[in-house]
Amino acid sequence: MFKQKLKSFLPHLRHEVWILAAGRLLSQIGTGFTLFYAPIFFVNQVGFSATAVGIALGSSSISGVVGRFLGGAFSDSQFWGRRGTLLLSAAVSALADLVLALTYNFPTLVLGNLLMGLGIGLYWPATEAAVADLTTSQERNEAFAVTRLADSLGLGIGVILGGALIATSGNYRLLFVIDGISFVVFFAIIYFAIAETYHFLEDEQQANQGWVTALSDQRLILFVLVNILFTTYMAQIHSTIPLYFSNFVSIKDSITGLSPTIISSLFTWHIALAVLLQLPVVRFLSRWSRSRALSFSLLIWAGGFILVWVTGVASMGHLIWAILALGILAIATVSYTSFAVALVVDLAPESMRGVYLAINAQCWAIGYFIGPSLGGWALDQSPYIVHGFWLIVAASVVIGMLILQYLDRVFKSS
Repeated sequence: MFKQKLKSFLPHLRHEVWILAAGRLLSQIGTGFTLFYAPIFFVNQVGFSATAVGIALGSSSISGVVGRFLGGAFSDSQFWGRRGTLLLSAAVSALADLVLALTYNFPTLVLGNLLMGLGIGLYWPATEAAVADLTTSQERNEAFAVTRLADSLGLGIGVILGGALIATSGNYRLLFVIDGISFVVFFAIIYFAIAETYHFLEDEQQANQGWVTALSDQRLILFVLVNILFTTYMAQIHSTIPLYFSNFVSIKDSITGLSPTIISSLFTWHIALAVLLQLPVVRFLSRWSRSRALSFSLLIWAGGFILVWVTGVASMGHLIWAILALGILAIATVSYTSFAVALVVDLAPESMRGVYLAINAQCWAIGYFIGPSLGGWALDQSPYIVHGFWLIVAASVVIGMLILQYLDRVFKSS
């Protein structure tokens, strides 16, 4: 009975999509092992300064930008293709973990993070292009929802298991070894179970022509502006909101800030709800066009940020408001991730999906630069600006909605 209900609930997709999702689940479990614990390890046990670790971790963003460009070009090339780029990504990421597991000095720490950023950058355009190749336009919302579900579920499991391993053994270097093994397993899954998903034609455009075409596509450039808004919002969840809850939520006259334990529990709730609602939310919004679904998502983001503001200024019930805020932001997250990628695939000529998705992936690098910088600046200002920041962020969704409405009219007329 349970198996029948599960089969009826899960979307009917080609088995290669499920294999890719399983591989992503495994690799994200490994990433969860190291995501939150790497800074603690390198500062408290290896002895680097917090500044040095911050610089090293930031270097991965630089190589990630390069990796995304290369991942797009390689995915659309006959020599590498989607499969070859995914294999290269897994190999580079496994090598990065080996370097980090053996790190005892700053240059090695930087090298390991540069390699990790490069591997992740290569990965995103290739994996999203492969999923697009394996699905029809009608299937893509749910296909991308499944792969994002695998990402979220794997990351959550990895964080929990990583914390349990540290609590029992205290061996941080083992985390990098396990992460490296997960990439080796992902490499094997791709090598043995996934064939090249796209068949290249002799007369297709060269990679440099693909970049020119993509950067000349007004629709793509307009959507990039919207996507930078979305990724900036995502960055607020991971960087600014935890600090805001910790330092600026007034519980009582003598107590300010939610405790680390409560904040950890709130974000566990956020991740768990995102996992549970990924498919139901995507199915609900699939009745509309992708641009309209994303417009609805922006409204949900605005509601979530308003509730964050309420959490900070309310005179009572702070925990309830925080639970509601992160719950709404979980819905906002899952309503964004699947439709954004599917919309870019709609824009891209089939032979240039990798390049288009590489440009789309750069939005994450830009958003995760703007978001923490802007949020950090706001939290250093007067209480009026600190609390009012969330209302300004909520109001900014109007910009994205106007652009999406224009794109929706363009799609209908084409």
